[in-house]
Amino acid sequence: MPRQARLDFPGTLHHVIVRGIEKKKIVSDDRDRNSFISRLGKVATETGTVIYAWTLMTNHAHILLRSGKEGLSQLMRRLLTGYAVTYNLRHGRYGHLFQNRYKSIICDEDAYLLELVRYIHLNPIRAGVIKSMAELDRYRYCGHSVLMGRVAHEWQDRDYILIQFGNKEGEAKKRYREFVEAGIKEGGRPELVGGGLVRSQGGWSQVLTLRRKGKREMSDERILGSGVFVERILQETEERVRQQFRALKSGKNIEEIIRAACRKEGISQAELQGGSRRGRIPEVRTKIARKLVKEDGVIMAEAARYLGVSTSALSKAMK
Repeated sequence: MPRQARLDFPGTLHHVIVRGIEKKKIVSDDRDRNSFISRLGKVATETGTVIYAWTLMTNHAHILLRSGKEGLSQLMRRLLTGYAVTYNLRHGRYGHLFQNRYKSIICDEDAYLLELVRYIHLNPIRAGVIKSMAELDRYRYCGHSVLMGRVAHEWQDRDYILIQFGNKEGEAKKRYREFVEAGIKEGGRPELVGGGLVRSQGGWSQVLTLRRKGKREMSDERILGSGVFVERILQETEERVRQQFRALKSGKNIEEIIRAACRKEGISQAELQGGSRRGRIPEVRTKIARKLVKEDGVIMAEAARYLGVSTSALSKAMK
């Protein structure tokens, strides 16, 4: 079954899961961990991405974030590519460090924000990396210690989470910690690490109950939320795509931009869109791609389709 296009537009709450290729390490020591966290903070700040919760494990990482004006893909491309290059150079290795496609799930904030914060921040305890809440309070490689005021990262929005538990910081931290600790006995919570009907409803028993009652609920593997929330996200996505086709920021559609660029550069539009690599065509194609993606907000997969190349090829060319 082909992969669905990633849902990616600014201001959306995402639960992002990054895994090492073949379940291998993505960090080998504290120097690597500090490098990953430093890069996450830097890129989040530069892209206007808001980080609410995160944890860095040996072979994977969880991040709960609200995407900035450039969307999720720009943040993740800069974070993962930059870190992988640094890691490989330091450890004398070659090739991919991460699974080719990170997982991102759009989440219904009203229903899942605090549940996801708790789930993500309990990862080190569930995995046995640390043994107690007292250790978690001080653990540097998880956003819980930031919320508890033991570690400072200005790029993590602790206020937005703590205000959910009270107006005074001391009381809010106490209630937040109690909330997190109460989640230890709930186990792995598999319904929080994906989208789809089964996860959104909390398991097959709830889905079967709906079916017995003759109720139908819209679902999507890329979205964690109720049928109403899923429907709204898909409608908003469809409308954004329609708007993108009707008029880009420059007031022209994609075809017009490509036609004008080819005319200006004196190359064949048919050859460019047919995937040709002759002469200056690759250079012009990359120049057009930069305009479409960075200036006009076109999704890279869509730009690649119009420019006659694969998404991965276009991504490499732009880098």
